[in-house]
Amino acid sequence: MKRAVRETLFLWAGLLLCGGLALLLLALTPVRAWLWSQTGETDFLAQVKGLTDLAGGTLRPRPNPAPQLLAEGADVSPFGVNVFLEQEVEPAKREQAVRMAAQAGFQWLRQEFPWEDIEIHAKGDFDDRRHAPVRSSWEKYDHIVELADQAGLQLIVRISNPPAWSRAKGNELGPYAPPDNYDDFADFARAVATRYRGRIRHYQLWNEPNIYPEWGDHPVDPEAYVELLRAGAAAIRASDPDAVIVAGALAATIDLDGTTAPGRGFSDLLFLQRMYDAGAAPYFDVMATQGYGLWSGPTDQRMHPRVMNFGRPQFIRDLMVANGDGHKPIWISEMNWNAAPNGVEPRYGRVSLEQQAAYLPQAFERIRADWPWLGVANVWYLKRATDHWEQNQQPEAYFRLLAPDFTPLPVYQSIRTYTADLPGQD
Repeated sequence: MKRAVRETLFLWAGLLLCGGLALLLLALTPVRAWLWSQTGETDFLAQVKGLTDLAGGTLRPRPNPAPQLLAEGADVSPFGVNVFLEQEVEPAKREQAVRMAAQAGFQWLRQEFPWEDIEIHAKGDFDDRRHAPVRSSWEKYDHIVELADQAGLQLIVRISNPPAWSRAKGNELGPYAPPDNYDDFADFARAVATRYRGRIRHYQLWNEPNIYPEWGDHPVDPEAYVELLRAGAAAIRASDPDAVIVAGALAATIDLDGTTAPGRGFSDLLFLQRMYDAGAAPYFDVMATQGYGLWSGPTDQRMHPRVMNFGRPQFIRDLMVANGDGHKPIWISEMNWNAAPNGVEPRYGRVSLEQQAAYLPQAFERIRADWPWLGVANVWYLKRATDHWEQNQQPEAYFRLLAPDFTPLPVYQSIRTYTADLPGQD
């Protein structure tokens, strides 16, 4: 008995020694760098946990990206940024924002043309009577298009945010709720495409239709979104046959309750499959998703449908290929890491300003090197016109590249340096 106990103790001691040596080996600087390159984690224990996740991932089928199927739309500059130019009251500030976006190397501006801000008071009414004097509600957007033209930047125009008059209950079910009549949405989309034909080519119809509150207080409805997409795409294409239709960006979520209860989301992967089942494929030229890094860095190679990380667009690509849509690219509508300071809820993860500045160029590098099926990746976001988000301690504020007064954050400087060093970039 004593001998058996000694042998057991020796065995456990040996295992502990081997485990300790393994941990010491993993803790070496070159190994830590490799662990970062695989897990996107900076903390040692998180890297070890990530290594076990990667090992478990070998038991699951890998996504099939099938880059050889691509036709067009991916071989473009990936450098895009979200802007809120319509919120800048002073034209000079719009000009400065566009100028600083171009100076940072961005080639694309993702800009919303909010339906509620253009066809404001009633159907077919494009006068803005909210302030004196009355003026054309197109005036501000004409200026935005002119600025993009002058800077040599392309616009990705997001059409969303219905006006209250488009719903019998007004904004009672939320300001983002779809209109009662999808033909009203189509008519507005047609008006935009007709006015800017030859100057705007890329239109994104809606945003994050798979999560609350982007479909209002209704349950999420993939089939209804396909009908909205169909109506909008047909109207735009009738006005401009050269237009490119970008599907509404899907938000990464594992929530399964959104189609049965309002106030919830619905898995981006299941939502997309139901879109295909409802016949969505002919109504968009580019699929869109969000690309937030959240709680790990851009090098995270782990793949699990229930894990949110920067690599998630690969699952979207896999679904597209499986549904015979592999000839279309994916564009990322929003991408970045959140540098929320201490005291602000880390709802979207938390990185330091220095990490944010390092991660964003690394994300673009991964896209350019490893994902030939992904075209434009739009950073969230250049700046806001006011410090409302900061004053209310909302973490959304800390994705910014510029402060409201145009002060550059470290991430702005890092992306500007990165793009300036690339061949072919001005």
